[in-house]
Amino acid sequence: MTAVTQTPPLPQPVTALSRDDARRLALRAQGLLGAPDRRAGVRGVLRQLGAVQLDTISVLARSHELVPYARLGAVGHDAVEAAYWTPASSDTPAAPPHSFEYWSHAACILPIEEWPHFAFRRRARRAKGHRWHVMEDSERSCAAVLDRLKADGPLTTSELGGGRKGGEWWDWSETKIAVEWLLDTGDVVCTERRAWKRVYDLAERAVPDALLHDDLDDTECLRRLVAQAGAAMGVATRADLADYHRLKAEQVDAVVADSGLVPVEVEGWGKPAWADPAALAAPPRGRHRTTLLSPFDSLIWDRPRTERIFGFTHRLEAYVPRPRRIHGYFAMPLLAGGQLVGRVDPAREGTTLVARQVSMQSSKAVVPMARALEEAASWVGCDSVRVERCDDQKLADALRAELTHTSDQ
Repeated sequence: MTAVTQTPPLPQPVTALSRDDARRLALRAQGLLGAPDRRAGVRGVLRQLGAVQLDTISVLARSHELVPYARLGAVGHDAVEAAYWTPASSDTPAAPPHSFEYWSHAACILPIEEWPHFAFRRRARRAKGHRWHVMEDSERSCAAVLDRLKADGPLTTSELGGGRKGGEWWDWSETKIAVEWLLDTGDVVCTERRAWKRVYDLAERAVPDALLHDDLDDTECLRRLVAQAGAAMGVATRADLADYHRLKAEQVDAVVADSGLVPVEVEGWGKPAWADPAALAAPPRGRHRTTLLSPFDSLIWDRPRTERIFGFTHRLEAYVPRPRRIHGYFAMPLLAGGQLVGRVDPAREGTTLVARQVSMQSSKAVVPMARALEEAASWVGCDSVRVERCDDQKLADALRAELTHTSDQ
């Protein structure tokens, strides 16, 4: 007779939170409520969030630039890149890196302090033996990559010999498969992107000694990642905690009791939730940021959580055929007053920021939308804003009038 394993009972919530409580906790945890820490800057944002997603799409800017912009305001491209990456070369001593790139929620920039936490994932990749591609001669190919990096210092795929065989983007060369495998398993690390290309280096050379070795067992890795996700979200369900760094639900279950997070009950959620005790210690107060958010911003990258907290359905339509798009190619939600109150699909034409498709929940969103568009335009070097389409003609007219009024001042 097979024994039945029973799930241990959930602990009793230490407190009950209203929907608004949960929303404000989430906003503060994500750096969008209260005064921004400008002295800590972009690196402070990265440490607070624990992960900033990378993506190839660039509209106003790439997503990893839009994330600090949403929290800090106008931060220049060069300042953002310098804050994230630590350029290295073979003929100069490498400075201690601030971050590294690895697989978290997706391909993400992560604080270098989190290197040990992903040992569980590196071990799992290694145990599987391959990821997307299988090498023809893994031992020879990996050794060749490691020898080149050891001899010549940090290199891009092109400098290693090229990324593709000549076909489509996924038709990787043996060298590309090898270096990505070494990245997956931790022998190689990316602590810089150069012209959007990963720059690979030996982990033993780039990662500080105190962080390099995979000494943490899987349980401790997971415990730390769940704790970090809880702190970055303020309050979260099991599914939220799992999604932040793309863990499995059972992995969260195994460590959440020891993570330091405390069980809470949230009005309307209907599911057990956990909160960061530091977030509960003081009620969230301060100024709400009015800004446009990248679709890949960690505040909204989990669609069910976004709907639960904000009552807002968010979907990236970049990969949806044009005739089926509702809100546009790269619709950016508008955050104002602690709520998601609209969205816009932006583009640039010369020095004009074009709002190709705009939607707003009500007339109360008009002024915040105008403000956010003007601020974004100034940030990317545009001197005017043009609204092309809006799903409500009256709101479109009001938005155009507001933009004209502020530009005349």
